[in-house]
Amino acid sequence: MTRQSNTMAMQPIQSPAGLQRLAPGTLLKVAVPVVATVAALLIGLLIIASTGSSVSDAMEAFWDGMAGSGYNIGASINRAISLGFVGLGFIFANRANLTNVGGEGQLAIGGMIATAVALHGAAALPFGLAFVLPLLAGAAAGALWGGLAGWLKAWRGTNEVITTLLLTFIALPVVYWSVESVRLLRKPMTEVSSLPESAEIAAQTQLPMLFPSDPTSPLHIGLLLFVAAVVVVWVLLARSAFGLKLRAVGLNDMASRRAGIQTGRLVVLAMAAAGGLGGLAGAVLIQGQNHYLTNEFSSGYGFDGLVVGLLSRGSPLGVVVGALLFGFLRSGSIAMEISAQVPAAVVLICQGLIVIAVAGSTWLIDKKAGRK
Repeated sequence: MTRQSNTMAMQPIQSPAGLQRLAPGTLLKVAVPVVATVAALLIGLLIIASTGSSVSDAMEAFWDGMAGSGYNIGASINRAISLGFVGLGFIFANRANLTNVGGEGQLAIGGMIATAVALHGAAALPFGLAFVLPLLAGAAAGALWGGLAGWLKAWRGTNEVITTLLLTFIALPVVYWSVESVRLLRKPMTEVSSLPESAEIAAQTQLPMLFPSDPTSPLHIGLLLFVAAVVVVWVLLARSAFGLKLRAVGLNDMASRRAGIQTGRLVVLAMAAAGGLGGLAGAVLIQGQNHYLTNEFSSGYGFDGLVVGLLSRGSPLGVVVGALLFGFLRSGSIAMEISAQVPAAVVLICQGLIVIAVAGSTWLIDKKAGRK
C-alpha cells in the first residue's frame, strides 16, 4: 500500500499543466492575428488623415457602407460569399501542396458561361432548374479551367502557379471578347446603351432571395450554398480518405506513388475542384448580384479570394472569417469613396497591410510554439 502511494505521489498530475500549456498557445493563435489586423486598420486611419480628409466622416461612411442598414449588411455578406468560394478552392488545392492562383480566371470563366446558359434557354426550364443549371454550368466551366492546369501539372510537370496565372490572362480577354461581340453575349447596341455588356438575365435564372418577404434584404440563397460548401470541404479534407490521400500527396509525392496512390489523378481532381469552386463564385456573382455580364464584372474577387485562402491557413472556418472581413471591407470602401471622397485604394492598402501583418504573426506563433 505504501509503495503504491509513493508511486502515485511520484507521478505528476498532467492535466492542469497540459491545460496551462494549451491555453497560452491557443490564446496566442487567436490574439496575434486580431491584434495584427487592428494595427493594420489603425495605419489605414493614419493614411486617411494624411490625405487631409476627415477621419470621422470617412469612418462614418465606411461603417454605414458595411453595416449601416440591413441592406448593406446583406450586400456585404453577398460579396463575402463569392470571396469565400474562391478561398475554399484555394485551400482544397493547397492540401495537395498545389498553389492555385487562378481564382480570378476561373471565376471569370464561370460567370461568363453561367450568363450564356441563363440567356440561352435556361429561363424556360421548370422546377427551379432555371437558376440551378447556370450555377452548374459555371462550376463545370471553372472545373475545366482548373483541371487543365492540374493535367499540365500531373502529366507534363508544368508548375501550377504559372499555368493558373497564364490561364487567368486568357480567361479575362475571353470574357472581354464575349461582351464585345454581338454574335456572342453583347446585347444589341442602341442609342441609349452602347456599353460592352450582356443583356440582363431573366428573373427566373437569378438566385432566389433568402428572405423573399423582406424587400430590403438582398441576401440570396448563395449563402446556403456557401455554408454547404464549407461543410463539404471540411468533411472531405478532415474526415475522408480522399483528404488523407491529398495530404499524403502534398507531403511526399514519391512516397505516395510507392504506396499505390494515383497522384496524377488526385492532382487533376484537386485542381478541378478548386476551379469548380471558383467558377461557382463567378456564377453566384452574376446570378445573385450583377445580373448581367461586363468585361470587368469579376472586380478582383478572384485575387481577394486567393488572399482569403492564404490567410485561412488551410481552415474552412478561417475562410469564412476572412471572406466576411474582406466582404465587409469592400462594402465599406465603396461607401467611403462615394460619401467621404476617400479613395477606395486606401482600403486596398489596408488589406495589403492586413495580409503582411497576419502573415508575419504566423511566424511569431510558430516561434512561440517552438517550430522552425
